[in-house]
Amino acid sequence: MSQKPPPKQFTKAPITGTKSVIMISSAKGGVGKSTIAVNLAFALQKLGLKIGILDADVYGPSLPKLLNLKEKPKSEDNKSIIPLEKFGAQCMSMGLLIDEQTPMMWRGPMVISAIKTMTQKVLWKDRDVIIIDMPPGTGDTQLTFVQEIKIDGAIIVSTPQDLALLDVKRGIQMFEKTGVKILGLIDNMSIFKGNDGQEYKIFGEGGVKKTAKEFNKDFLGYIPLNQDLRISADNGEPLTCSKPDHEISKIFLSIAEKIKLSFQ
Repeated sequence: MSQKPPPKQFTKAPITGTKSVIMISSAKGGVGKSTIAVNLAFALQKLGLKIGILDADVYGPSLPKLLNLKEKPKSEDNKSIIPLEKFGAQCMSMGLLIDEQTPMMWRGPMVISAIKTMTQKVLWKDRDVIIIDMPPGTGDTQLTFVQEIKIDGAIIVSTPQDLALLDVKRGIQMFEKTGVKILGLIDNMSIFKGNDGQEYKIFGEGGVKKTAKEFNKDFLGYIPLNQDLRISADNGEPLTCSKPDHEISKIFLSIAEKIKLSFQ
């Protein structure tokens, strides 16, 4: 039996000002990855880590809405950028530099330039970990990060639906080929509990856990569909930050504990 070739090695630059960098990826859009990324970040903060959040989705940035950020980042030398701070986290997103309704009609080289700006010119300071909210897909943004930036691990978010998992499998193989450690998979929107007390598996059941087992990756947990999680995101107050005792916040905290152990 032929052995799998080792991942290709790239020269990767660290993000200064932080000890660790973790990507939250999905490969598939619409699976709630940005909401998961922000809530996981603040769950890690509850565990005593100083966090930064980098929104790497140039075309569809979500961080300004998720944290209700209105202010523009400042620069003291017209070269570097000072990240905004919210709820104790340092934050950066292309959405903070442009008008909310302005479409980003950029080709690949401009996207790559924006990524290098956010990873090399943002003055992250004294962070234990930066959480990167990645866009869907396996294109220019993803390749720039995995080939050029030192990443300590990736977490993959998906619904249990077969259609979403097709892209997840592509994402797993991309990380493996580029030598990025996958810390585990999260099953989002796993169930919905109705007012009648019944649990409804709207997007199917068990697909993410099955995929984790197929690729020999850790399964980190299930996040149910929950109205409070959606409302907190729309209000710019992440549930794990605003309501740490909520049942969903406790699930995030449990997942954060596993993540902390895996990269420290």
